[in-house]
Amino acid sequence: MREIEKRLKAAQELALGAGSLLKSGFGGKIEFVKKADGSLVSPADKAAEKLIIGGLKKRFPSDSILSEESGRADCGGEFLWIIDPLDGTHNYIKGLDIFGTSIALCRGGVPALGVICMPMTNELFYAHKGGGAFLNGEKISVSDRSLKDATMFFDSSIARVPERNLMALERLHNKVFNIRMLGSTVAGLCHISAGRAELEVEFCDAVWDFAAGLLIVEEAGGAATELDGGVWGPDTVGYVVSNGRFHDKILDLIKP
Repeated sequence: MREIEKRLKAAQELALGAGSLLKSGFGGKIEFVKKADGSLVSPADKAAEKLIIGGLKKRFPSDSILSEESGRADCGGEFLWIIDPLDGTHNYIKGLDIFGTSIALCRGGVPALGVICMPMTNELFYAHKGGGAFLNGEKISVSDRSLKDATMFFDSSIARVPERNLMALERLHNKVFNIRMLGSTVAGLCHISAGRAELEVEFCDAVWDFAAGLLIVEEAGGAATELDGGVWGPDTVGYVVSNGRFHDKILDLIKP
């Protein structure tokens, strides 16, 4: 456990550092480049990533790292860091203050810890496997609201898999209280872990977007699975996250 505790402390420090950097650069005209997959990258993404990766390499040189902008650097050890330096780049560029930094760690392929910094609200969410979930040092838990009272987040890019996305919206829109699109996966997962919302369904996401957030939700008492109900992990693409009260019903509703 000591190895995890050391890494959790480091992840917290680096997430806060990256969040401070992002916050200081927020607002005004921000340059960006469109990547091959259509997503955007800004100098802020790269600066935050450099800060995090540099800090991890200095502290844990034998750990492997997978990051959105730099790809994977495999050192062959049991630890793999999974980093999204700026989740919500489009929001950031447009001056919308919903974005965050996500740092997760897998040990032997199993999620071990997650840290998310939401700099514009001064919130640090974190958890390690079996240790509960916390927000700024206070323990948090998911809500106990029913499906009909649930707030649902849906941030999948409809253009990528339009048939399944539109099918899910058609089947779910009248089952929940409301549906919101935030433009940041980590923001939605943080809200669910803190009991502010109850459900998120994603069909096409990258592991750096959700690895930290799914673990935090689980440690807050919620449920997180792949779309077919299987165990999520580094190779997951689509998933359902909920407060746990109606998880199986959602899995049934979104079946092809």
